Amino acid sequence: MIRLGWLILGCLFVALGVIGAILPLMPTTIFLILAAGCFARSSPRLEAWLLDHPRFGPTLRAWRQDGAIGRRGKAMACGGMTLGYGLFLLGARPHWPLALLVAAVMAGCAVFVLTRPTA
Repeated sequence: MIRLGWLILGCLFVALGVIGAILPLMPTTIFLILAAGCFARSSPRLEAWLLDHPRFGPTLRAWRQDGAIGRRGKAMACGGMTLGYGLFLLGARPHWPLALLVAAVMAGCAVFVLTRPTA
C-alpha cells in the first residue's frame, strides 16, 4: 500500500513537471527530482525511464550524483526569481517590511542555487 502511495505521488510530480515545462514561471526540474525519488521507492522501471529521459535525465542524474545544477539552470532559476520578485513588487505593492522579507527569502534561495556545484 505504501509503495502504491509513492507511485501515485511520483506520477503527480511528473504531471506537475510536464505542466512546468509548458508554463513559463512554474518549475519543472524540482518536480522531476521529487518524482525520481518517489519512483526509487515504488517503481525501478519508472525511475530508470525518468533518469534515462533524453531531455531531463542528465539534469536529474547530475543532481542525484553530485547535487549539481547546470549553468543554464542556475541562470534560469535566478532570472525567474528576479522576474517573480519584480512582478510581486509591481502587482502587490507591499509595505517595505513584507517586501524585505520576500527579498530575503528569494535571496536565500538564490544563494542556495548558486552555491551548488555546477554540472
